[in-house]
Order: sequence, then structure tokens, then C-alpha cells
Amino acid sequence: MKKRLEGFIWMGLGFSLLMALFLSPYASPSPDGLEKVAETIGFKDRGEGWMLWKHAPLKDYTLPWIKGERASKAVSGFIGTLGLFLIGYGVGKWLKKPRAKEARTDSKHPQNPN
Repeated sequence: MKKRLEGFIWMGLGFSLLMALFLSPYASPSPDGLEKVAETIGFKDRGEGWMLWKHAPLKDYTLPWIKGERASKAVSGFIGTLGLFLIGYGVGKWLKKPRAKEARTDSKHPQNPN
């Protein structure tokens, strides 16, 4: 069962990476919901001046060293998808470790109900 689940996870990652690679270039250039609300209410400019955004690795979903806009979006979508997967997978493994150790120690020393 465990191998089947791992296979499903890796197949899902592969499918997600292919989707990111081939569909990212066709993403809408319109602002997303949060950006649209910021424009409508009038506080978008306040966030643009924040220094951290100037050093973002995938600013505006592009990579400065790739000349073509579509290729740049495709590669940044691939990198973003892979990065988020690795973060989520790592956090999942990290959260699972303590529980596995506790289960092993509990099975070695069963509690006496009396």
C-alpha cells in the first residue's frame, strides 16, 4: 500500500510539472483577485514599495535570464511547482517522524492497564 501511495504522489508531481510547464505560458495577464481588490480599493502602491518584493526570485512569474516571455513563464511555473512540492513533502516527512518514533517506543513498552 505504501509503494502504491508513493507512486501516486510521484505521478501527481509529474503531471503537475507538465501542466505547469505547458499551461503557464497561457496564464491570463489580468491581475488575480487579490491584486484586483488592491487596485480597486487603492492600496496596491503601498505594497509595491516594500523592499522584499524587489528581491523576489520569480517576480511577475518571469526569469530575467530567459529572453522569451512564454519560455520564462513556463520555466518559472515549473520551478514554483517543484519548489512548493518539495516544501510540502519535506514538512510532511518532518511532521511524520516524531509520531513514528513514539509508536515504536509505545509498542516496545506496552502500558499495564491495571
